[in-house]
Amino acid sequence: MLQNRGHLSEGTIWNLAFWDGETVIWPEAEMLKGTMMGMVQRQLARLGVPQRTELITLERVKALSGAAVMNSWTPGIPVTAIAVHTLAEARPFIELLHKAHEAEPADVP
Repeated sequence: MLQNRGHLSEGTIWNLAFWDGETVIWPEAEMLKGTMMGMVQRQLARLGVPQRTELITLERVKALSGAAVMNSWTPGIPVTAIAVHTLAEARPFIELLHKAHEAEPADVP
Protein backbone atom coordinates (compact mmCIF):
# COMPACT_ATOMS: atom_id res chain seq x y z
CA MET A 1 0.00 0.00 0.00
CA LEU A 2 1.33 3.37 -0.81
CA GLN A 3 1.01 6.09 1.74
CA ASN A 4 0.58 9.48 0.19
CA ARG A 5 1.21 12.11 2.88
CA GLY A 6 0.06 9.65 5.56
CA HIS A 7 -3.00 8.49 3.65
CA LEU A 8 -3.48 5.19 1.85
CA SER A 9 -3.89 5.45 -1.89
CA GLU A 10 -2.85 2.83 -4.45
CA GLY A 11 -0.17 0.43 -5.59
CA THR A 12 1.70 0.47 -8.86
CA ILE A 13 -0.84 -1.72 -10.66
CA TRP A 14 -3.93 -1.64 -8.44
CA ASN A 15 -6.47 0.62 -6.76
CA LEU A 16 -7.95 0.26 -3.29
CA ALA A 17 -11.59 0.30 -2.24
CA PHE A 18 -12.97 0.13 1.28
CA TRP A 19 -16.34 -0.82 2.76
CA ASP A 20 -18.11 0.46 5.86
CA GLY A 21 -20.97 -2.00 5.59
CA GLU A 22 -23.13 0.25 3.41
CA THR A 23 -20.91 2.51 1.32
CA VAL A 24 -17.95 1.92 -0.97
CA ILE A 25 -15.18 4.30 0.09
CA TRP A 26 -12.51 5.33 -2.37
CA PRO A 27 -9.27 6.75 -0.96
CA GLU A 28 -8.94 10.50 -1.34
CA ALA A 29 -5.33 10.82 -2.46
CA GLU A 30 -3.17 11.61 -5.44
CA MET A 31 -3.51 8.51 -7.60
CA LEU A 32 -4.28 7.27 -11.04
CA LYS A 33 -7.85 6.13 -11.57
CA GLY A 34 -7.57 2.69 -13.12
CA THR A 35 -9.80 1.36 -15.88
CA MET A 36 -11.35 -1.21 -13.54
CA MET A 37 -11.95 1.43 -10.88
CA GLY A 38 -13.77 3.61 -13.40
CA MET A 39 -15.98 0.73 -14.58
CA VAL A 40 -16.82 -0.34 -11.05
CA GLN A 41 -17.60 3.24 -9.94
CA ARG A 42 -19.85 3.76 -12.95
CA GLN A 43 -21.80 0.56 -12.40
CA LEU A 44 -22.05 0.97 -8.62
CA ALA A 45 -23.66 4.36 -9.29
CA ARG A 46 -26.05 2.76 -11.79
CA LEU A 47 -26.93 0.08 -9.23
CA GLY A 48 -27.62 2.77 -6.61
CA VAL A 49 -24.78 1.77 -4.30
CA PRO A 50 -23.55 4.70 -2.17
CA GLN A 51 -19.95 5.76 -2.81
CA ARG A 52 -17.73 8.48 -1.40
CA THR A 53 -14.09 9.49 -1.21
CA GLU A 54 -12.38 9.85 2.12
CA LEU A 55 -8.88 10.28 3.48
CA ILE A 56 -7.94 6.80 4.67
CA THR A 57 -5.27 6.55 7.35
CA LEU A 58 -4.00 3.42 9.05
CA GLU A 59 -6.01 4.48 12.09
CA ARG A 60 -9.20 4.77 9.99
CA VAL A 61 -8.73 1.23 8.65
CA LYS A 62 -9.56 -0.16 12.12
CA ALA A 63 -13.16 1.09 11.86
CA LEU A 64 -13.86 -0.23 8.34
CA SER A 65 -15.68 -3.46 7.50
CA GLY A 66 -13.57 -4.53 4.54
CA ALA A 67 -11.10 -3.63 1.83
CA ALA A 68 -10.27 -4.80 -1.67
CA VAL A 69 -7.70 -4.24 -4.36
CA MET A 70 -8.64 -4.15 -8.02
CA ASN A 71 -6.67 -4.09 -11.21
CA SER A 72 -7.23 -4.72 -14.89
CA TRP A 73 -7.71 -8.46 -14.23
CA THR A 74 -10.16 -8.39 -11.33
CA PRO A 75 -12.71 -6.05 -9.76
CA GLY A 76 -11.96 -7.16 -6.23
CA ILE A 77 -9.57 -9.26 -4.21
CA PRO A 78 -10.14 -9.18 -0.44
CA VAL A 79 -7.56 -7.42 1.69
CA THR A 80 -7.46 -8.94 5.17
CA ALA A 81 -4.60 -6.96 6.70
CA ILE A 82 -3.03 -3.54 6.27
CA ALA A 83 0.06 -3.06 8.40
CA VAL A 84 -0.92 -4.39 11.86
CA HIS A 85 -4.67 -3.96 11.31
CA THR A 86 -6.76 -6.96 10.31
CA LEU A 87 -9.97 -6.70 8.30
CA ALA A 88 -12.79 -9.13 7.72
CA GLU A 89 -12.81 -10.70 4.25
CA ALA A 90 -16.19 -8.96 3.63
CA ARG A 91 -17.54 -11.41 1.03
CA PRO A 92 -20.69 -9.31 0.37
CA PHE A 93 -18.44 -6.36 -0.50
CA ILE A 94 -16.28 -8.43 -2.86
CA GLU A 95 -19.41 -9.89 -4.47
CA LEU A 96 -20.80 -6.37 -4.92
CA LEU A 97 -17.63 -5.25 -6.71
CA HIS A 98 -17.83 -8.29 -9.01
CA LYS A 99 -21.53 -7.67 -9.66
CA ALA A 100 -20.74 -4.07 -10.66
CA HIS A 101 -18.01 -5.27 -13.01
CA GLU A 102 -20.31 -7.85 -14.60
CA ALA A 103 -22.93 -5.13 -15.20
CA GLU A 104 -20.55 -3.16 -17.43
CA PRO A 105 -21.56 -3.57 -21.08
CA ALA A 106 -18.92 -5.33 -23.17
CA ASP A 107 -19.29 -2.74 -25.92
CA VAL A 108 -19.72 0.83 -24.70
CA PRO A 109 -20.71 3.21 -27.54
